[in-house]
Amino acid sequence: MPMFNNYDIVEMPLTVKRNRAMVEIFLDKSGLRLDDMDYYAAVVDRENYTMLAGGGFKDDIIKCIAVDDSLRGTGMSQQLISHLMSQMNVEGHNNVKVFTKPGNIDIFESLGFKTLGESSKAILLENGLDGLSSYVNYLHSLKRDGNNGIIVMNANPFTLGHQYLVEQAAAQVDNLYVIVVAEDKSLFSSDERQAMVEAGCSHLKNVTVCRGSSYIISAATFPSYFIKQASDAAMAQIELDLDVTTRHIAPALGATVRFVGNEPSDELTRAYNQAMHQQLPQRGIKVVELPRLEKDGRHISASEIRQLLEKGDFNEVMRLVPNTTLPYLVAWLAVNALKRELDLTPKPGLVDTHDNGAHRDMDYDTMLRSINALRPYFTQLAVMSYCNEVPAASKLQHLGIEAEKTMLNATGGVNTHRGALFSMGLAVVAACHVIASGETSNFINHWSKTVASIASEMPGGNGTHGHTIRNKHQVEGALNIARTGYSKQTSRCLSFYRDNRHDEYVNYKTLLIIMSELDDTNVIHRVGFEKAQQVKLDARHLLENFSIEGLEQMNESFIKANISPGGAADMLSLTFFLSSFFK
Repeated sequence: MPMFNNYDIVEMPLTVKRNRAMVEIFLDKSGLRLDDMDYYAAVVDRENYTMLAGGGFKDDIIKCIAVDDSLRGTGMSQQLISHLMSQMNVEGHNNVKVFTKPGNIDIFESLGFKTLGESSKAILLENGLDGLSSYVNYLHSLKRDGNNGIIVMNANPFTLGHQYLVEQAAAQVDNLYVIVVAEDKSLFSSDERQAMVEAGCSHLKNVTVCRGSSYIISAATFPSYFIKQASDAAMAQIELDLDVTTRHIAPALGATVRFVGNEPSDELTRAYNQAMHQQLPQRGIKVVELPRLEKDGRHISASEIRQLLEKGDFNEVMRLVPNTTLPYLVAWLAVNALKRELDLTPKPGLVDTHDNGAHRDMDYDTMLRSINALRPYFTQLAVMSYCNEVPAASKLQHLGIEAEKTMLNATGGVNTHRGALFSMGLAVVAACHVIASGETSNFINHWSKTVASIASEMPGGNGTHGHTIRNKHQVEGALNIARTGYSKQTSRCLSFYRDNRHDEYVNYKTLLIIMSELDDTNVIHRVGFEKAQQVKLDARHLLENFSIEGLEQMNESFIKANISPGGAADMLSLTFFLSSFFK
């Protein structure tokens, strides 16, 4: 678009190294750092392509606006910002926010932006109809008369420590409002965290759990690119958050008390608490700092729960979270198991981080989209199964059909995880039922019986490739294997995996054990029964003489022969999942 006769506004894709270097150099002259961007535009001299101004946005936030000194006061900033707003509207952002230096306020106010909050080094402005006012109206609709208090928490995930904090605060006010941070930069999504908090607080009748918003400022939304010192950026974030809270959030709820947990270790959180004690009472809000719950002499923290989940120590996790949180953690373990299988590289004939294996219709990104699309359904299965009675097979199948449609929509019609959806779905349902029933002393045995019981109620898949192969070659398909409660997989593969967990190659070797023993209908369908038997022999031979080089050679051979042991991959994911429970 022509500008002032000699200048154009052009998009600068930052994936292009030359563009990125040009933008970084230009911003550095203005004392700025390049931040994470969805889109960046530059004002360039048409004759020599010199950059004279630039700016971009991430989600609904404008960032990194800079203008060369020679063009200051010419209206170039307004032209550039108008361009960015138009582009944001095209991408569906009808409400636009900007964090900027206080000295830039006039530029943005001239374009209709309104100030939402201020600090000494940063200011938050907004332009749009459905913004903070809409969120304030939502909060106001929840307001009840009385002595009201607020807690803001991330709950990633919701622990006994969080629950204790809410219970202690609720006992000190007539009404307590728990606001769950909305940003999706955590291990658990905002919807999952919201649901965990609601379930964990349902016994407290004076507690209302509120959905969060981008106006409860977090480190993920607050940009520090225009503040040089990290300590200054942190303090600006704190001051801005407290200003927005006292101007808008607290009044909407009629809250005069802010509750926080004391912080023994995290320096930033300690600084945040200190700032609240200094600033909020001056603005009519009392600050109450509550002691954190301890277990075995240490404070319960969400970060410790996340570490335990990564390590696969669910037995310890159970001691540190409310029962209402457990289904969400089981679902996460299922998703994590699928991702671990996907990430394992190299794998013979299967999609991994290096290549697509024997597949031409899918790659790593396709598989990852599929897993992410299935995650909410694993969560639904977990929550509905965390009870004394296993849900009816027909109900589970109905949800499975919905999940499969969502998966296919995410992958453009490619069947990436149909088998994994079946096996892992059963695994999640059985695990949650066993945990809810309290029969965890012999978890694997109870889990296996539950899987077998559910699978026995499910009808066979007549007309499928698997059904044809089972009848022709008398091999067990996915349903028949499930009807055994995955007895071979749990007795052989899981035992091997646990016994050899300190072997750096245990994941590969476990896959080879599965491949050497499983009549994989995926392989039989692709290359026939006889070749599938040779695949089993090859896997057994490589297991006995294991090397990564041998695995890479097998991958090359499988790619050429169109062999993809997808059933074995599903069973490896299942092994990863089960390994987390009750070691």
